[in-house]
Amino acid sequence: MNQLKLRQQLEQFFMEDIGDRDLTTDIIFPKKQTGEIIFLSKASGIFCGTDIIEQGFLILDNSIKIQLHVEDGQKLEPGQPIATVSGAVVHLLKGERVILNLIQRMSGIATITNKAVEALNSGYTKICDTRKTTPGLRMLEKYAVTVGGGFNHRFGLYDAVMIKDNHIAFAGSITEAVRAVKNSIGHMVKVEVETESFAQMTEALAAGADVIMFDNRTPAEIADWITHVPETVTTEASGGITLANLASYKDCGVDYISLGFLTHSAQALDISVQVKLD
Repeated sequence: MNQLKLRQQLEQFFMEDIGDRDLTTDIIFPKKQTGEIIFLSKASGIFCGTDIIEQGFLILDNSIKIQLHVEDGQKLEPGQPIATVSGAVVHLLKGERVILNLIQRMSGIATITNKAVEALNSGYTKICDTRKTTPGLRMLEKYAVTVGGGFNHRFGLYDAVMIKDNHIAFAGSITEAVRAVKNSIGHMVKVEVETESFAQMTEALAAGADVIMFDNRTPAEIADWITHVPETVTTEASGGITLANLASYKDCGVDYISLGFLTHSAQALDISVQVKLD
């Protein structure tokens, strides 16, 4: 992750939550009161969020001591300690909720990504994410996908061309849409075309697409059509693919399977915080 951007985001998250002050904590505890909190896993899953814990608390108080007991990508079991954080109680309490929310969310995404990778069980086809992320959390959520063993699709509208059905409808054809793009962008930018039929796939290839997406196609259809795709063209399957039917796509031959549910439907991993006063 970009550490500068991470710090900026964490500062914004704390400002949203703390505002001018923590009315409860600042009134109850003297500034010099110290204590300790322990993050504990309450469920099995894949942990993600060491940078969140380390950077988050140090933004609030650079004298806080942090001991991490796990690494990103490590499997957790119920009751397993994740991190021990000690320092001023006022700063521990101000930071723990924002940090807890983020590591639960990121660990949930890493966990479901890991389940998808294991369900596919392919030595060739890679699992990747989509742009169906929570606004403001894309960098964190896409990082969590990689921690779970997946790969990132484009990060936004700016880093790759993806011609979808609405682009094709407005442009009039796949050929016209690809032509317009190829006439404007440099050779370093990939052009992906979403196809829903054999005819569309053929048109996209003839137009010079770098990546062909098979959208809402069955494994059998993809296995048949992909034989007509040159090896120099990257292939992707997406749409209608769930954790339950993912294994059926193992032998269809695509390079990538993109799954929106990795980020838009991930359940937060259950993590708790225990406190101890000095």
